[in-house]
Amino acid sequence: MGWINNAKGTEAGKHAREAIQAGNSVLIYKLIEANTNSRATAPMTGMAEQIQAIEAEGWRLDQMAAAEGKALSSERVALVCLFRRAQPAPAYGQQNVSWGQ
Repeated sequence: MGWINNAKGTEAGKHAREAIQAGNSVLIYKLIEANTNSRATAPMTGMAEQIQAIEAEGWRLDQMAAAEGKALSSERVALVCLFRRAQPAPAYGQQNVSWGQ
């Protein structure tokens, strides 16, 4: 992992922890990576490392959308990822149920 990808992964993990501390159960995160050869099939290591950093904080990737475009004379790929927190089910008898109240 290069230092840029390392920094991006560290920052993604920080944002994931902050979202947990804020009490969020959903995190939407945008990942952007330079795409030097959009016609080639290859790993997107920078994006994978950021997703792994977020998942290491207890989030799970639920949905993802991708887009590709040109910016400043180079191609970029963007992923918008929806993560959800894994929340344990409440213990039997501890469910918060209100019947028509």
